[in-house]
Amino acid sequence: MTYKIIGDSCMDLTEELKRDPHFHTVPLTLQVDSRQIRDDETFDQKNFLELVRQAKECPKTACPSPEDFREQFEGEAEWIFVVTLSHHLSGSYNSACLAKQLYEEEHGADGESGGKRIAVIDSLSASAGELSIALQIRKLCESGLDFDSVVEQTVGYRDRMGTYFVLESLDILRKNGRLSGLQAFFATALNIKPIMAGDRGVIVKLEQARGINRALGRMADLALKQAGRTEDRRLVIAHCNNRERAEYVRDLLCGRAQFKEVVITDTAGVSTVYAGDGGIVLTL
Repeated sequence: MTYKIIGDSCMDLTEELKRDPHFHTVPLTLQVDSRQIRDDETFDQKNFLELVRQAKECPKTACPSPEDFREQFEGEAEWIFVVTLSHHLSGSYNSACLAKQLYEEEHGADGESGGKRIAVIDSLSASAGELSIALQIRKLCESGLDFDSVVEQTVGYRDRMGTYFVLESLDILRKNGRLSGLQAFFATALNIKPIMAGDRGVIVKLEQARGINRALGRMADLALKQAGRTEDRRLVIAHCNNRERAEYVRDLLCGRAQFKEVVITDTAGVSTVYAGDGGIVLTL
């Protein structure tokens, strides 16, 4: 059975996966002051980070239209899996659901008359979380399972997965209303780094530590404690312009546990907006 995995552009693909014909992304739009930037293969992370540093206003993102997703349903693939940002963070999931509805109204639903099977999966996560789910879909498809089993097992995988992150700067979170100005001031003045996580797609603060390395270490502690046995788990680390830091986190975790697979990837545009320069997102 031929299959296609579609993510919005917060699914931070590795360079290898960008060349894999099973994987495709639908770009969000980034806005920095009056400039609009398409989060596609033309995205230049270093240039974008400089634009953000010079910007007068907080950068914003806009989700793809239903038609953007619908265009990706064309082609020969018989099974279509769409993985999106958490619906708590973006309209991407709703847009993909509408695209599925429109496509099936025209072509038939759930394989009717030889049509495609389409599943839209809310990652309840972002960045490394979306990528980990997409990799699991590929594994399940390649194992020979039927479509419904792939969807069911993917949802179960998502619900067991944990997403954690530590940011170098709290500025974007503060400007987007995620953190009060007073909290941001004290955190910056004291070099306090919050350890954040996703709770069913909602961003929550778990703990905090003074200094980036202590925060990364504590994030590793919390991720391992939550995961339990890790031998059959996939570790995915996304970094914004700091591979050395991502490798530091990888080494922290691999020094204490074994994993089925370890993947490091760089952030594309959407994740770069919110993670900021030096940010680390971890999914386990």
